[in-house]
Amino acid sequence: MLNPDSQSLRAALAPFQRPSTARGLFELAVTLVPLLALWAGIYVCVARGWWWGLALVPPAAAFLVRLFMIQHDCGHQAFLPGATANAWVGRCIGVLTMTPYGYWRRTHAIHHATSSNLDRRGLGAIEMLTVEEYRALSPLKRLGYRLYRHRLVMLGLGPPYMFLIQHRLPIGAMRERWAWRSVLGNNLGLAVLAATLVPLVGVRAMLIAHLPVVSLAAAIGVGLFYVQHQFEGSRWVRQDGWNPTASALEGSSHLVLPQPLRWLTANIGAHHLHHASSRIPFYRLDKAMASHPSLATACRLHIRDLGPAFSLALWDEIGGRMVTFREARSSR
Repeated sequence: MLNPDSQSLRAALAPFQRPSTARGLFELAVTLVPLLALWAGIYVCVARGWWWGLALVPPAAAFLVRLFMIQHDCGHQAFLPGATANAWVGRCIGVLTMTPYGYWRRTHAIHHATSSNLDRRGLGAIEMLTVEEYRALSPLKRLGYRLYRHRLVMLGLGPPYMFLIQHRLPIGAMRERWAWRSVLGNNLGLAVLAATLVPLVGVRAMLIAHLPVVSLAAAIGVGLFYVQHQFEGSRWVRQDGWNPTASALEGSSHLVLPQPLRWLTANIGAHHLHHASSRIPFYRLDKAMASHPSLATACRLHIRDLGPAFSLALWDEIGGRMVTFREARSSR
């Protein structure tokens, strides 16, 4: 068993941190080409009034999720060799995912640097309160937090709002020039995309074909992100007890998915391994896991565990576990 309190794990995983140009371009092609074909099919069907074409929305959303995972790897400099190549691929993908690359990359880096740390919760993560923090809120703020954590908001209203509206401004970094450059560049790319599509298919077809795919993909992405850090068995600690490698193995889940879901999500289910060594390309995570079998047993979740995980809303510092609102109320 590799020792999570030392550098042994990072050293053991270092050989897998070598991105490949050929493999990266192949993964981009087998993701982008089917996505564009599905999107084109939806546009054509909607423009001609063939509403059965909306059946293509779920598979298109699945490929858009995979494209976002490629953008995610670009943000870690893990998809292609070289910072410039990763940056430009990430920026271009960001137009299709409606995610400003530079802004998201920095906020996501904050998430990696503070994951499972109760004293450094904030930008780049889903808001979570401790039981005592929740009890200290006013009744109105408690209601607001409960609504925020409700599945209808977390998986329904929240994801489209975040990707379609919130990403149009650099929330949390409004005074930073780099953040404005990233967001405005992404908005400009979206404007160019819209100006190209509207003359071809019309405004109605563009909105009906584009927004459902982005919204469904956003819901899938947010759902995956949620269960990667807030689940039964996760571990959150204060700053004085926080360790980056231990937080990766004990605070990030290993969501065991069947194929083809593992392929469509670019192995993001091995999130504990990703947090332990974020420079490993998603297409090498399987080999890294196989080389160290002890990693496969850490923080395992299965599809059947997803429903209960979305009921967990608060961290109980005394019990050292995630609890539901009902459990927090009964424990009082």
